[in-house]
Amino acid sequence: MNIHEYQGKELLKRYGVAIQEGIVAHTPEEAVEAAKKLQEQTGTGWWVVKAQIHAGGRGKGGGVKLAKSLDDVKAKASDIIGMQLITPQTTAEGKKVHKVLIAQDVYYPGASETKEFYMSVLLDRANARTIVMYSTEGGMDIEEVAEHTPHLIFKETIDPRVGLQGFQARKIAFNLGLSGNAFKEMVKFVTALVKAYEATDADMFEINPVLKTSDDKIIAVDAKVNIDENALYRHGDIAAMRDTLEEDATEVEAGEFNLNYVKLDGNVGCMVNGAGLAMATMDIIKLAGGEPANFLDVGGTANAERVANAFNIILKDPNVKAILVNIFGGIVRCDRVANGIVDAYKQIGDIKVPIIVRLQGTNAEEAKAILDSSGLKLMAAVELKEAADLVKSVMGN
Repeated sequence: MNIHEYQGKELLKRYGVAIQEGIVAHTPEEAVEAAKKLQEQTGTGWWVVKAQIHAGGRGKGGGVKLAKSLDDVKAKASDIIGMQLITPQTTAEGKKVHKVLIAQDVYYPGASETKEFYMSVLLDRANARTIVMYSTEGGMDIEEVAEHTPHLIFKETIDPRVGLQGFQARKIAFNLGLSGNAFKEMVKFVTALVKAYEATDADMFEINPVLKTSDDKIIAVDAKVNIDENALYRHGDIAAMRDTLEEDATEVEAGEFNLNYVKLDGNVGCMVNGAGLAMATMDIIKLAGGEPANFLDVGGTANAERVANAFNIILKDPNVKAILVNIFGGIVRCDRVANGIVDAYKQIGDIKVPIIVRLQGTNAEEAKAILDSSGLKLMAAVELKEAADLVKSVMGN
């Protein structure tokens, strides 16, 4: 589950990570009040107005602006709130901005220059270990750094039996070229960051940039955080941070019906039970010349109501030109699934796109007979290749 920058910073602060302070605002008027409050708390005279959406590269799309007065805060917030923000990490349509973060200016003058670093804590799946990935090249797309200057990216692997060790945190600070108080502050920063990552069951904490201020403080200026959804039952407060406005509306609706649904860009809708079978189904669709329009796992129960909800979700996508239902009857019997499909079809009414139904497993032959005798516009298949050939025929390939 993705969360907003201001929420990520809230978690970081909870575990002792120094952050760029800020207050979220939903209107220009709230933005001005937030700026006043922030000035009282931190003494800042300038403010950064930052769009809050689930995407990086906001500054490139005009979603991050510096304000030098309260009137400027209101004007900048008015420009950003309600805009359709397009960044390198959004679709071509972009995302609508519903709120902004009013943050303190941390690039103040001082005895020495500021320096930006990149740092993330994430899982290295190849080695089944948590790693700290970091670079001296902060503020840039890490993909560009990896492509053009890979020697500037460092990785520190954490042994789960002992956790992050002190010498590792010091090594990170040393590799970033720090010394004196900045070195000590970076050691504290890294230690607290790893603690936050582990305590929240996160998939990733990405801080870009980590800033060394002119007075040698180390703070998180941004925070991109992803939490493992399977662990949210342990973190009710984090689960409450979910912002459904940032998610695909169809996926949110599918979640309300306990359907595992992910929208894709293809033209053949998929309804399957089991994630592995869903992946195989999408492969067979591509081999048949189509493109999967979604991943949809109805799970182990495929009664009429569940199937009807699944059909309705798939049919909300105007790009869908055909639907392939691929169910393996193990615990659930194929004849029961077939009856559910027939009932669901009748509930929905006239469905304009062709539907191919492939049922295999317990009572598969009985299920095919039910579908064949239903009088509905269904094309039944038993073998997967047979289903693929039907997809190919209806798509005109």
